[in-house]
Amino acid sequence: MGDILVGACSWTDRQLVASGWYPRGRRDAEGRLRHYAERLPVVEVDSGYYALPRRRNSELWVERTPDGFRFDVKAFSLLTGHPTRPEALPADLRDRVPARGAAGPAVLDEVWGRFAEAVDPVRAAGRLGAVLFQFPPWFTPGAPAERFLEDCAERTKGWPLAVEFRHPAWWHAERADETRELLTSLDVTAVGTDMAQGLTASLPPLLPVTRPALAVVRFHGRSTAWGRGSKEDRFRHDYDVTELAAWVPRLRRAARQADELHVLFNNCCGDAAVRAAETMRDLLAPPRRR
Repeated sequence: MGDILVGACSWTDRQLVASGWYPRGRRDAEGRLRHYAERLPVVEVDSGYYALPRRRNSELWVERTPDGFRFDVKAFSLLTGHPTRPEALPADLRDRVPARGAAGPAVLDEVWGRFAEAVDPVRAAGRLGAVLFQFPPWFTPGAPAERFLEDCAERTKGWPLAVEFRHPAWWHAERADETRELLTSLDVTAVGTDMAQGLTASLPPLLPVTRPALAVVRFHGRSTAWGRGSKEDRFRHDYDVTELAAWVPRLRRAARQADELHVLFNNCCGDAAVRAAETMRDLLAPPRRR
């Protein structure tokens, strides 16, 4: 069975920092990451989506975490087709990206290069678990999307690439096998999800393993405000132990098919994500011998 690493989708979320989970004396940038890494073995760097990461930050992440710790870095919004504010770009690129519309090929090439350069210290240290490409709800199945995925796989050759779709059609029963085959052929990890069911935008609670090196599942909470409302509305949920325990057999099956499984909690309101991660970690722990 592969290693199962459980963590949260941020260690710097404002509400987490204010929740009291970090003890006094460890609430500065260095102290927070060191404390987190003592408690949980993997974390998602969600800030990479909002702004291009900086190489110096990656170097500090490596310095402040132990061997074996993993960072799953979320890809910058411009690379996944999301609207991107000019202020999120480096100053020298801002006037080259239209306020509305797609960036040109030259700018995209430059952003790809800078993203790779920034993440390289984490990769070189063996701490890069995955680069997560979370695609928007309008990224629908079809030839254009497949070409985009092929381009991403080519640009990230040698990286551990993981893909999360937000349009449920990718995992509808009549399409799911084709999606699995596509991602397997590209050597890309399919990201499974847990979220509220019965909504128009609900993704099914699947955990497909498309790449033997790594499987990933993200727990988004079960708010019925998914797809609308504020961030807090969309992700506010306290998982109870029954909800988490129901996933344990599925997680263990996936771990038997992959060298490593990352279980990440994105219900980022207060300390809900880290508490859920710690509970899931305990549920997955082998029973102690008496």
